[in-house]
Amino acid sequence: MRNIDNIYIDGRFVAPHGTETADLFNPSTQERIGTVILGDLSDARDAIAAAKRAFPAFSRSGKSERIQMLESLSAAVSARSAELTQAMAEEYGAPQYFTGFAVANAASAFLHMAQVLGNYEFTRRIGNAEVRMQPIGIAAAITPWNSNYGFICSKLAAAIAAGTTIVIKPSEMSAIQTQLLTECLHEGGLPKGVFNIVNGRGDVVGAEFSRHPDIAKVTFTGSTAVGKEILRAGADTMKRVTLELGGKGPNIILDDADLNNVIATVLGMGLVNSGQACVAGTRILVPESRIDEALERLKHEITQFKTGLPTDPDVRVGPMVSEKQYERVQSYIRLGLEEGADLVAGGLGRPEGLTRGWFSRPTIFTNVRNDMRIAREEIFGPVLSVITYRDDEDAIRIANDTDYGLQAYLHGKDMARLNDIASRLDSGRVVINGAPHEPLAPFGGFKQSGIGREFGEFGLEGFLEPKAILSPIAQ
Repeated sequence: MRNIDNIYIDGRFVAPHGTETADLFNPSTQERIGTVILGDLSDARDAIAAAKRAFPAFSRSGKSERIQMLESLSAAVSARSAELTQAMAEEYGAPQYFTGFAVANAASAFLHMAQVLGNYEFTRRIGNAEVRMQPIGIAAAITPWNSNYGFICSKLAAAIAAGTTIVIKPSEMSAIQTQLLTECLHEGGLPKGVFNIVNGRGDVVGAEFSRHPDIAKVTFTGSTAVGKEILRAGADTMKRVTLELGGKGPNIILDDADLNNVIATVLGMGLVNSGQACVAGTRILVPESRIDEALERLKHEITQFKTGLPTDPDVRVGPMVSEKQYERVQSYIRLGLEEGADLVAGGLGRPEGLTRGWFSRPTIFTNVRNDMRIAREEIFGPVLSVITYRDDEDAIRIANDTDYGLQAYLHGKDMARLNDIASRLDSGRVVINGAPHEPLAPFGGFKQSGIGREFGEFGLEGFLEPKAILSPIAQ
């Protein structure tokens, strides 16, 4: 049993002023494995005050100094990768393929940003003006439970590279992971107050970070509904915001695709992170002429996506993070049946052989229309919808007929055709034929999938403001 009874403010682990507690669970067993004391309004304000005290000196730190800090943080996270992996498996239930990526990605986020920082020009000349990119001010980060380490580290890395101090509110459901990661970051040896981490509820700590006048910028990853609340809360003080929100990604199979090779990739992109991913390609678009063949391949290939415990290296789909999330996914499966969609695989309840844990059966619906709720709303679980289309124009129309626009997927043989379709999709990222993640490319969404971009130079500039200094032209 783990009892998390501290938060991190001003370079120290301190007892929170808040007294409310939350239970922590192992989603694979439904067992209570710990508790966390939640910070309150006073703790949020103490964290902001610490970041404010640290900002003047840190904002004047040099590029080489900040690069050293980023490298130190990366080394500190890497040194405890085995413990971080175990904590993520226990508290989140993620399969081994995902924890292996997530922990390595968290450590490398600092090195990628160090690389960007090393090549970045903070001062440039435009005519008779010198343009200086300066730190935006104190930042706040609010992060979700579905990849706790990666979101904290990527946002922290960008803030440090920019010379900005930061306060962070992770999901209270990930408190064991957060505690271990914070211990790693503490070992990085940064000046006190540069980063501060407060476990707490979104409507208390998150809300204070979103409205406090000393916070200049909020970076948030989570649901579109909460993103809108943050945007409204920050409007009074004109906060800059980066919002990485929901998704309902199209997963388009073109008519020239080799289904024997493509279907496994299609399912991998749809069921990534057990379906608990904003980037999941949950709408599978199939040509009418190939629907029977595609359904046959999907029905066969889904059996290869084993659901189970994170201790099993063959598992591809883990549990839902909580009972609430499990019930949400089950409600959407019921809804799909009520809307008239047909099951290709899966359905209600746990997979066969699993009698406990918040496991949901990987489910594929067919005969889905794009106006059905299962095709329009983000489910955040292993539920996929197959939608047919007539031709490329129809596929593009269906793909773009959504409130979201975060990440889309294309599968086919003709690269010129693939690139042409990619250019016409309303999506912040388009992945062609399962291409690997590019950590320096911008990440963010169109429409209600968000505002702004993260990663690489675009992510760094989200924490900077340009200042133009105009001088008389020499006579």
